[in-house]
Amino acid sequence: MPGGLVSALPSFALLHPHQLAPSTYPYSYPCNTYHRSPPPDPAVLQRLFEQGLMGIETSADHGGALAKVDPSVSVLCDVHNTLVNTVLGSFCLSESASGSDAFALQTRAVPSADGSFYTLNGSKIVDLAKGYKGITCFIVPKELDVKVAKKEEKLGIRASSTCTLNFDDVKVPAENVLGRVGKGYKIAIEILNEGRIGIAAQMLGLAQGAFDTVVPYTFERKQFSQPIGTFQGMQHQMTKAAIDIETVRLLTYNAARRKEEGLDFTKEAAMAKYHASQAAMSAIEWAGGVGFTRETGIEKYWRDSKVGAIYEGTSNIQFQTIAKFIQKQYS
Repeated sequence: MPGGLVSALPSFALLHPHQLAPSTYPYSYPCNTYHRSPPPDPAVLQRLFEQGLMGIETSADHGGALAKVDPSVSVLCDVHNTLVNTVLGSFCLSESASGSDAFALQTRAVPSADGSFYTLNGSKIVDLAKGYKGITCFIVPKELDVKVAKKEEKLGIRASSTCTLNFDDVKVPAENVLGRVGKGYKIAIEILNEGRIGIAAQMLGLAQGAFDTVVPYTFERKQFSQPIGTFQGMQHQMTKAAIDIETVRLLTYNAARRKEEGLDFTKEAAMAKYHASQAAMSAIEWAGGVGFTRETGIEKYWRDSKVGAIYEGTSNIQFQTIAKFIQKQYS
């Protein structure tokens, strides 16, 4: 990745909202207010490319976050920068039967008699007889008759589509195997481990955006003849949140530093990802009843934050990962 991860964390963690062209973010609001999410607007995707967010890592000098404006757009940039950089792509790993057990895959890839192509059926790729060592990674252009099937209706990050892809006798040339046959699990694990740094950065931006939005309101809203932000109980909650956000920032930067220096970063990425997923939970309550309405957009931060404890490994999976490293170190 150009520039490295410490000097250049993922782009969604490093831009101030005012540095984004206006056409980048208004689209997120209809996606989050309609009962049915519309498909992503191609114009928004094009503007992400034009602004240089889809093929580079952004200088840390910019500070701020795309996720402060919309975590849906930030995760699109995160996945895109992790995977392809030059064309719009997606990472197809999860299946209905494989969530936290990422390698419990059912999709089959059958080689042709002459070895020139593979025929894919299902949603992902695995040779069940070989277990995780039977997993192979393929680059599959959409033009090979990949079917985009059901689009999920989600609680949050609704401007980022989550769809089922069907592979029905899709013939993929052998040269489209990414890496080596049977080594796809290593590619998946590396992407997931690195992706946890990205999700930590996304949740950091979201938490900071929620904090920056709600805290000023607490000094405008008065109850019992004084701003609610001046009550000691509220001040303690905001102080703890500020500490949590800064803790997440340091955990995320440390994981990114270790990645850049070629050190093992799996435990540190899991710590950052877990802690980041918890950082934005309480801001909605500081706004009281208005925070529960859609008028201000505060409730959107809460909805978008919930996925942070689920994708790229649930919180329990992060605990399990961290525990394995602790056991290895001390046993």
